[in-house]
Amino acid sequence: MTDIETTTVSEEGYATTSQVGDFELSIDATDETGPNPNAVLVADYASCFLPAFRVGGSKEGHDDLGTLQIDAEADIDDNDDLSAIRFAIHVEADLSDEELDAIVDRAEGICHVHAALKEELHAEISVHGNAF
Repeated sequence: MTDIETTTVSEEGYATTSQVGDFELSIDATDETGPNPNAVLVADYASCFLPAFRVGGSKEGHDDLGTLQIDAEADIDDNDDLSAIRFAIHVEADLSDEELDAIVDRAEGICHVHAALKEELHAEISVHGNAF
């Protein structure tokens, strides 16, 4: 049994349109009609990590983290491959560095994209509490 099915079409050039369930996602290797695949991967990683961070917070006894935001950065090597990813996570709740680190550790074990990436592409993470 398949858990995820997508259909991706490229009619010409380097742009693609993917059908993911009821959603359509446009990706363009040249950044002309949509974000490029590397940018989508970084955004996907961040969009997976934030809910994982919230679940990790709950498991650490912090059910109300307030607003969360990831500012993600990534480096591309000479072959146009991702070589590094960094997350600066901003948390509304006023938590200690130790509490935030414990939540990050939990989130890394929960985030499915984190688990799917090769280790050298795991995000370098800094967290800033009482950020809003």
